[in-house]
Amino acid sequence: MIIIGEKINVISKEIGGAMRERNPEPIQAMAKAQVDAGANMLDINIGPAKKDGAELMPWLVKTVHEVVDVPLSLDTTNVEALEAGLKGHDKGMALINSASGAPDRLQPMLGLAAKYNANVIGLTMTETGIPRDANERMVIACDIMMAAQELNITPERLFFDPLILSISVAQNQAMEGIEAIRMFKQLNDPPFRTTVGLSNISNNTPDKTKTVLDRAYLTLLVEAGLDSAIMDPLDEELVTTAKSLPQELDQRLAEMESDEILSRAHKIFKDEMLYAHSFVD
Repeated sequence: MIIIGEKINVISKEIGGAMRERNPEPIQAMAKAQVDAGANMLDINIGPAKKDGAELMPWLVKTVHEVVDVPLSLDTTNVEALEAGLKGHDKGMALINSASGAPDRLQPMLGLAAKYNANVIGLTMTETGIPRDANERMVIACDIMMAAQELNITPERLFFDPLILSISVAQNQAMEGIEAIRMFKQLNDPPFRTTVGLSNISNNTPDKTKTVLDRAYLTLLVEAGLDSAIMDPLDEELVTTAKSLPQELDQRLAEMESDEILSRAHKIFKDEMLYAHSFVD
């Protein structure tokens, strides 16, 4: 299981402020904390960064790589900023986050992956919006796959992401995400790799429920074939679960049946119990 640390994100008040002020200290402290906690890679999310992205992204790559040696996931919709970051990335293979199925985003992102020999996330959504089910996600994955093959991007460099939605607003989508991962792994031989933004499943839920939801969902995703997750590496219980998978998958699945709260989370994902913020009580 590849743990991709999610905490260097422009939406964070402290980190976002440090990005704007070009203050390296909070960013470097967060980078070190995530790697020390077990992250194998760090996501650097600058959002659209329309104003100064082409200057900000390479500054962040340099700033983070001054204190850690792990590869980075460069997370932005700004193609110019992305290329500037890729030019300065020299510690392992960078990950482009992400190329969606929308043509105006797919071709530029895949083009950069080919040009800079980078890994790339294929986000299975298009300009028309979020897919309704696993089958629609699979159709988009096939389109991304064919476009990647035309640029000689090999399967091990392409990570498919089914786009996980919050359980609090789209409960019926939880199992669709899991089933999509299962389908992606059957798409090719050798199989493509897979990833998710794991924290999406618990977005807008109370803090006391987040770890439970994330741990339970991660276990079910790994059972379906998940290879990596963009997640919170500072959550010790979640990291313990992630590092035990897939080697201890049977044990983790058994825990979900025997532990009352994890069992409730499992039923919520299967739509057998209606989600409520109080489900852990």
